Amino acid sequence: MQPFPDQFMEFHPVHGSNVRLDLSGTQATRVESFANGVCFSKRPLKPGEIFLIEIEDKELGWCGHLRVGLTARDPGGLDAVPEYSIPDLTDSGDSWVFAITRNHNKIIEDPGEAAAGGGAGGGRRLGGGEAGGGDAGAEVSKPKAFFTDSHLDIEDVRIPLDKLVGRSRPGRYSHILDDLYKTNALPPTARRSRIGVLYVAKGRGLADMHIVINGEDMGASAKGIPSVQPLHAVVDVFAATKCVRIVQVEYGFSSLQTLCRKSIQKHIVHRMAIDWLELPEALKHYCKYE
Repeated sequence: MQPFPDQFMEFHPVHGSNVRLDLSGTQATRVESFANGVCFSKRPLKPGEIFLIEIEDKELGWCGHLRVGLTARDPGGLDAVPEYSIPDLTDSGDSWVFAITRNHNKIIEDPGEAAAGGGAGGGRRLGGGEAGGGDAGAEVSKPKAFFTDSHLDIEDVRIPLDKLVGRSRPGRYSHILDDLYKTNALPPTARRSRIGVLYVAKGRGLADMHIVINGEDMGASAKGIPSVQPLHAVVDVFAATKCVRIVQVEYGFSSLQTLCRKSIQKHIVHRMAIDWLELPEALKHYCKYE
């Protein structure tokens, strides 16, 4: 799939009543309760384009976590934003949302279903999420290659890995925690985890929805989604997830800023060593946090 020009991602100004967006439109915070936190991408996604967010803050005392997916509804045409993405949006048949949990996010394909060619034309929700169990030991993980691979390949879609993997907050143990994010050893619901949603065209006007967690594809969480109509990303800042921010992904040539950051990070032991370098404070901050 050919790379497309980078476009700045934002949240749609239409969102749940308990959501507050920052001035840039890239950070969404649920300011009260546990619901009414549904947000949308400002524009529809292109095939293979990922809408990537990072968990910035959590709130103890609630059961449940972030929910992400796609919708064929135009957010600007909604009379009212639903209180919940599941089941309020999904029951309409034109939205596909997956509940992120501490475990059981990987989709286990049914061999019989795979041979039959996937799901029906309305799309459907697969895998565990909050709705089902499944033995964690049944999840077959592929060998990790985060240190050598530069891209995540999902069929014919290639996404740069650089921004997909979560990173810890700079501190004494950053170099240890960063490796845990890279190997997906930390819960997907942890602070600084990065979670994205995209759809892959399958032909005949249909597509599969994929969820990516810290650089790892969880598989097709919904199959047979009609892709003729525009599809917006859905992010439900639900329950224990309190605040998320959009992470911008560069598909084409990296910016000079990104190239400088990569060059600096390549020659240090870990991020905290950046403090020892004679660099402008703004550049140090950027290298530590991105």
